[in-house]
Amino acid sequence: MSVTNFKAEQKWRKLPKDIQELLINNVFCSACGVTTIVDYTLHDDKMGILLKGKCKKCDKEVARFVENE
Repeated sequence: MSVTNFKAEQKWRKLPKDIQELLINNVFCSACGVTTIVDYTLHDDKMGILLKGKCKKCDKEVARFVENE
């Protein structure tokens, strides 16, 4: 994980570790379907956190949005 925004990291760290793992391992790839996101960065959004990274299976770019509570 790479942090591009401190506020995004703070939001991410507030999530329980088991929830973080569920989110990382449940990302949609247009080529592979459900996959794991790797080499991802965290980006803050007023509505939550955006994870941008690559598909573990095919290396295509994928993203996962996590809404605020």
